[in-house]
Amino acid sequence: MKFSEFGKKFTSDAGILSLMDDLGKALASQSDVVMMGGGNPGYIPEVQDILRTQMISLLDNKAKFHELTGIYDPPQGHLRFTEACARLLRKEYGWDVGPENICLTNGSQSGFFILFNLFGGRYEDGTVKKIRLPLAPEYIGYSDLGITHDFFTATKPKIELLENRMFKYRIDFDQLEIGEETGAICVSRPTNPTGNVITDSEVERLLELCNAHHIPLILDNAYGVPFPGIIYTSATPMWDQNVIKCLSLSKFGLPAVRTGIIVAREEIIRAISSLNAIMALAPNSFGAMLTEGLFQSGEILEISTDIIKPFYQKKAQAALETIEHYLSKIPYRLHKVEGSMFLWLWFKDLPITSLELYERLKSRGVLVVSGHYFFPGLDSGWKHQHECIRLTYSQNDQDVERGIKIMAEELAEIYQNR
Repeated sequence: MKFSEFGKKFTSDAGILSLMDDLGKALASQSDVVMMGGGNPGYIPEVQDILRTQMISLLDNKAKFHELTGIYDPPQGHLRFTEACARLLRKEYGWDVGPENICLTNGSQSGFFILFNLFGGRYEDGTVKKIRLPLAPEYIGYSDLGITHDFFTATKPKIELLENRMFKYRIDFDQLEIGEETGAICVSRPTNPTGNVITDSEVERLLELCNAHHIPLILDNAYGVPFPGIIYTSATPMWDQNVIKCLSLSKFGLPAVRTGIIVAREEIIRAISSLNAIMALAPNSFGAMLTEGLFQSGEILEISTDIIKPFYQKKAQAALETIEHYLSKIPYRLHKVEGSMFLWLWFKDLPITSLELYERLKSRGVLVVSGHYFFPGLDSGWKHQHECIRLTYSQNDQDVERGIKIMAEELAEIYQNR
């Protein structure tokens, strides 16, 4: 059977497909696999108890249960939720937004598919525009979202070497050239895979560039502020008429409900709603109705600050101590941990590629992600891309330690035999 160009592109060997396939097979096999590859949030009993209480309330209310399961939402998403979300953002941060500035999608991934193809690709006048990533590495899930080929362009970061084997990527504004080919700028904050948090001043500089070139700035805050708040450094929640703010309920503890939240000016929200209607009729109601009360009360911010952030910060510290213990004789550097739920390790002059390291670890029951997947828009010739791996510390601490210990054993053998 032959597929169209669209079909061929989206059934090819995508990094995100490989990642999710590995995770699914590992879970289905119920084998003793150390899951340090995916972005599944950790199990936080206090958060689960809160969400379970909300769920019971929905089940006990016949009218709400019927609304949840038996009525389509409008293409923009659940109305009471968008109103509650807008009120919260106005009250807490002074953002000039109403429900007309908010749209839901069936997960952030589908939201980015819509946004990227709204601003990237072929235009009516024949021009072709790309999505510019000002800082690579970036999220693996972006890489294959463009309908057209050669969809992204990216800028190499400045690498700042820090004490205690740490380093940090910074935006190289001297090399960040925005021409007519740029349809939008996108950056995640904190960045998946590295945990990097670009500063407020870097965000302001990016917004200035976007305003000067009349293009939007897409800020992916799936892990950041206002919620779930998995961020360990200073970062001001900001929005502007030229900013498209992308939020999610996944890392709040609800990855299965697939609820993405986009905050943008009205014309963009109308466009996303139109695509929602064409692609799915409407976004699902589950996440919106389950958390509606938490948005109305503002409790979602308290949960993020008082429960979720400390949970991940504690796990990050434990993972750092484990890295220091087991990898002490390995020539590694670790990106400064400023947020998200990942560690980004750089093995300078690694004798094999990061993909080969991934395969060796997989054969020993440890799942990580090869770093080469995280550089869309950059030429693959940069050696640094093949010297890095991403691992998550969100799961059981004992499993994380076991995985790092096995990784240290493999690396010791690799460097010894080079």
